[in-house]
Amino acid sequence: MLKKQIILIGGGGHCRSCIDVIENQNLFEIAGIVEGVGKNTSKAVMGYPVLGCDHDLEALKKRYDYALITIGQIGSAGLRQKIFNRLKKIGFVLPSIISSLAHVSKHANLGEGTIVMHQAIVNACASIGSNCILNTKCLIEHDTKIGDHTHIATAAVLNGGVVIGSGSFVGSSATIVQGVKLPGNYFFKAGRLIISEKDGQKIKEEKL
Repeated sequence: MLKKQIILIGGGGHCRSCIDVIENQNLFEIAGIVEGVGKNTSKAVMGYPVLGCDHDLEALKKRYDYALITIGQIGSAGLRQKIFNRLKKIGFVLPSIISSLAHVSKHANLGEGTIVMHQAIVNACASIGSNCILNTKCLIEHDTKIGDHTHIATAAVLNGGVVIGSGSFVGSSATIVQGVKLPGNYFFKAGRLIISEKDGQKIKEEKL
């Protein structure tokens, strides 16, 4: 069976991790990398050629239907969101990518362009938005809802019924207590415990 070809947008460190996941999943063939304007467009990334820069996306759409954003996100989700909207406008299909070493419940929902990295777990009735990163060994428990353009970093734990608004970042090894609701564009530092105070609204962070 012929694999579908996919292009990757961004050739940095996160791209290398994404390449490993895509190769592991074995459903897509990576055609190459698209770099940002002004970046090095001559050096291959893990053996895959650089096909051009952002200015070439419209021309590349004539050859390729599938794309994945492989730019990392620490802090603002603005760049990933901007690229996502542009790719959609051009007409690219942004598939969800799931490592074969991850577990995603058949009762969970994943939005387009979301990647689930090695050994991540997404449990029953979780709902994950579009263009999200669920990084290595993170745990997304039952009934959790994650908004679009959100990065859950390595080994973070989101317990049951957590709600996170769009454009947020949850740092490595952070733990969010069950039922906590976080606003959009929230930045949660690595290694923290986050809880709600008695009114269920005020957010409190503590060091683990």
